[in-house]
Amino acid sequence: MIDQIIPSVREFLAQTPIPHFIGGVFVPSLNKATDIVINPSDGTPLATVSSGGEFEIQAAVEAAHKAFPAWAATPSNERAIILHRLADRMAKDAAVLAQIESLDVGKSINAAEAFDIPFGIEGLRYFADFSVHAKYTLPMAIKNIEAYVHRAPFGVCGFIFPWNFPFDLLMWGIAPALASGNTVVVKPSEVTPLSTLYVAKLAAEVGLPPGVFNVVTGSGPGAGLPLSQHLLVRRMSFTGSTEVGARIGEVCGRRIIPCKLELGGKGAAVLLTGADVADAASKLADALTLNTGQVCCTATRWLVQDQLFDEFVSAATKALQAVKIGPALDRSVKMGPLVSEKQRDRVLGYFEKGIADGGRVLLKGGRGDQPHGFFVKPWLIESVADNICFREEIFGPAACVTRFGTDDEAVGLVNNLDYGLANSVWTRDLARARTVAERMVAGNAWINAHNVFAYGLPYGGVNRSGLGGGVNSPATFYDYLRDQTIARPL
Repeated sequence: MIDQIIPSVREFLAQTPIPHFIGGVFVPSLNKATDIVINPSDGTPLATVSSGGEFEIQAAVEAAHKAFPAWAATPSNERAIILHRLADRMAKDAAVLAQIESLDVGKSINAAEAFDIPFGIEGLRYFADFSVHAKYTLPMAIKNIEAYVHRAPFGVCGFIFPWNFPFDLLMWGIAPALASGNTVVVKPSEVTPLSTLYVAKLAAEVGLPPGVFNVVTGSGPGAGLPLSQHLLVRRMSFTGSTEVGARIGEVCGRRIIPCKLELGGKGAAVLLTGADVADAASKLADALTLNTGQVCCTATRWLVQDQLFDEFVSAATKALQAVKIGPALDRSVKMGPLVSEKQRDRVLGYFEKGIADGGRVLLKGGRGDQPHGFFVKPWLIESVADNICFREEIFGPAACVTRFGTDDEAVGLVNNLDYGLANSVWTRDLARARTVAERMVAGNAWINAHNVFAYGLPYGGVNRSGLGGGVNSPATFYDYLRDQTIARPL
């Protein structure tokens, strides 16, 4: 597929290395350290990027700190104009961004073009527009006191992003922070940093003030930890695994700064009698194979009422068997590879563990048929609640199917884990669906659909799935403003 690469993409990837973006300019690592980014569709090197550490984080935070006063003082409508200019520039290069994202992550080019890039750009526009109409002053009715709440940006905000949706997560994170007047330092995943670095290139081209947006590439311990520890960082955001999120949260807790944690999940889909079984099977198969299953909120526990079990398993198996697997840039392909060899081996390992733990194979997965790259076939097992594949996040196209008898039993199975990100309920009986959904302990519960996203619709987790607010809603914007009470006795 190498002949399909857009010339500007080829030129961007050919830099050796692609440098950090600090203070409005591109700079290599002081020690010249680099990382190789691998193409998951064939296992070959895709690009070389600089690998930063404490020195580069220090420079980026200082640049953001220096830029903060002027950016915060810029009227919100003027900030919005600049951010819309960046959104316009990204829209102009949407095909380039989509191809970079597809090559880097291994996701279908069709999905990158249809969802990832346009939805991320929409997010930047949403928060730019919201900032113009946001309430920065809230009058208070207090007896014998003239009082109001003044909302102001924090300062430098740090972001650590994972590898599964690098462009969208970047936009969901930095858009409200920048629109509300903060400056940012971003540490993307060293596995998939390319679209973030390309956004930095476009930010420089449209005249985003130097230091407002900074990118340091590198490892979590090498660059992510120093970012969370830096004394000039006033707010942190981490998206990724629960285990790493707990460590980042501990660092921020010791520093007593706000930290948004968007963590893992083990979503459940509950099929009740009255469900449209064919529709549910088709949509859940689509959700399971979206981004090759590397989606924290997807449903990987399929809880099916006894009366529907055989019909559902038959329909879901057929839907998954029909999914065409292949290289990310192949437009006839629905599901690309997993992001890395490590992730492929993890997913395949869970299949073996699930069987050893008593699971019954409903659809046998395994390595893909492609000679190169990190491909897997979707797999299903029937299991009970104590199976390792029912309890742990796999992050691949793999699901456990479990029977239940009553609504109470289904809710108990959903809530028996400490995760709390996203579940769904499937039935034509909407009153029953709402009742079951409300009993689930999670940040999100969807009815007759899974993975429902829209700007203005809050999204976030509870328990081991995260804290500190969601994304995509007005509350997200206000999360990046600190409250200060101003009062005068009368």
